[in-house]
Amino acid sequence: MKQLYGVIGNPIEHSMSPLIHNDAFVYLGINAYYHAFRIKEKDLGDAVKGFKAIGISGFNVTTPHKVEIMQYLDEVDELAKEIGAVNTVVSRDGKLIGYNTDGIGYVRSLQSISKGPLKEKNILVLGAGGAARAIFVTLASMGVKRVDIANRTKERAKELIRFYNDEVNANAFSIQEAEAVQNLYDVIIHTTTVGMHPNTEESPFSLGHLKEDCIVSDIIYNPLETKLLRVGRQQGAITQNGVDMFVYQGALAFELWTGILPNIERMKKLVTTKLGG
Repeated sequence: MKQLYGVIGNPIEHSMSPLIHNDAFVYLGINAYYHAFRIKEKDLGDAVKGFKAIGISGFNVTTPHKVEIMQYLDEVDELAKEIGAVNTVVSRDGKLIGYNTDGIGYVRSLQSISKGPLKEKNILVLGAGGAARAIFVTLASMGVKRVDIANRTKERAKELIRFYNDEVNANAFSIQEAEAVQNLYDVIIHTTTVGMHPNTEESPFSLGHLKEDCIVSDIIYNPLETKLLRVGRQQGAITQNGVDMFVYQGALAFELWTGILPNIERMKKLVTTKLGG
């Protein structure tokens, strides 16, 4: 009998997780199937019970369930606890165990294009929501030299930093304050939805005087090149869209389930082609 995996969210119809995971199962000869489940917020507890009852092997978690799912799991990994969210659940010995591969998936994707170790970089994170927290906590836990946060509401940036105040060199800025000192940073990471389809001409940050060889990274992958990335590219920056983060976090989830790291380049090509790139 095929093993069952899946992703839960609401909405979920747009998810490309079934595309990459089902292809990986076929490519690696694993007898399994991955399905997208639309689960309403009020039904989350019942859905988790149902998954346990049918013996699901694992599943991903996306918006809006990443925080609420934690109360329904048997165990939660320490890093996921620190981040405060779960995006991957593994069934092991009858228990459902929660992990978060968003932060480490993103960091690995970023390291893949960095000319040197991330630990030595000055990094600016734009935004202070769930994705920013996952990335910030992961970078901080790695001992990165400096990770500053810029957000429209400066107080939210301060709250995020406060959690790791003694463990990372970090400052909170408004967007305007960060724009004025952008040439200090080796890496600028955008984590909000500003610039996502259909509002593709919006930009969260005004790029004007970037450091030489600066990396500008955007976790958005629709469009493949946001206005922020286009302006960064025109100014000579190394740019990265959200396909890399999506694929790396998915590959790490796949490895947690099966013990096998799938072909990341194959996954990336599938997603990019699907998006028209």
